[in-house]
Amino acid sequence: MAEVASLTFMNLKSGFTKLESSLTATGVFLFPLVLLVMRLFWGWQFFQTGKGKLINLDRTAGFFASIDIPWPKLNAMLAGVTEAGGGLLLMLGLASRVVSVPLILVMVVAYVTADREALQAIVSDPDKFTSAAPFLFLLTCVIVLTAGPGRFSLDAWLKRPGAAK
Repeated sequence: MAEVASLTFMNLKSGFTKLESSLTATGVFLFPLVLLVMRLFWGWQFFQTGKGKLINLDRTAGFFASIDIPWPKLNAMLAGVTEAGGGLLLMLGLASRVVSVPLILVMVVAYVTADREALQAIVSDPDKFTSAAPFLFLLTCVIVLTAGPGRFSLDAWLKRPGAAK
């Protein structure tokens, strides 16, 4: 009976190991595509929100003033340019890690100023934090900062031997 249990355990372990290997290979294959989709989608969203801030500069500056951001018009322009320009660079995968830093800072400022209640609820009510507007923007930038833009990016193309020389 002990031999049967041992063989069953070994078969389960072997099956699990094979499944884990298959899933790892699938993940390694899909990861660059996932990064591409994230960069394209959230880069476009950044571009759109930045463009909106710049097109409606007076309204954006008024909102910034209402939440006590100093120099509201200047900060509205800086946020708009950072989001629009950074979004385009994120979509292209160009200077991805570099551009993710100012985009992260803009999202942190958004949490601190416009979504302070969600930020304060990060431990007590994580759903409130994760459902706030800046969260997925911030998450995408943190992923790009830490993982890079992936194989399907201008950054990767420029790093290839013989590229852009």
